[in-house]
Amino acid sequence: MITPDDALKIARDRATERGWGLAEPVSIQARRAWSGRIKSYNVHSDPRLRGTKTRFSIDAETGAILSEGYLSR
Repeated sequence: MITPDDALKIARDRATERGWGLAEPVSIQARRAWSGRIKSYNVHSDPRLRGTKTRFSIDAETGAILSEGYLSR
């Protein structure tokens, strides 16, 4: 099981690898399964909707990136 800080590090590393920005502030939301356990983390840059957006969905068990996206402005 990874922590929200681990999810942020994974997202930052992938963003750097792809040449994407992951600007502050960053929002991290835990998504729970029906059982109540944390299933994944959603990491979004710029949650105030004012510029470039980067988003990641990261599996909470393995740390694998489930989906990712980047919108430049």
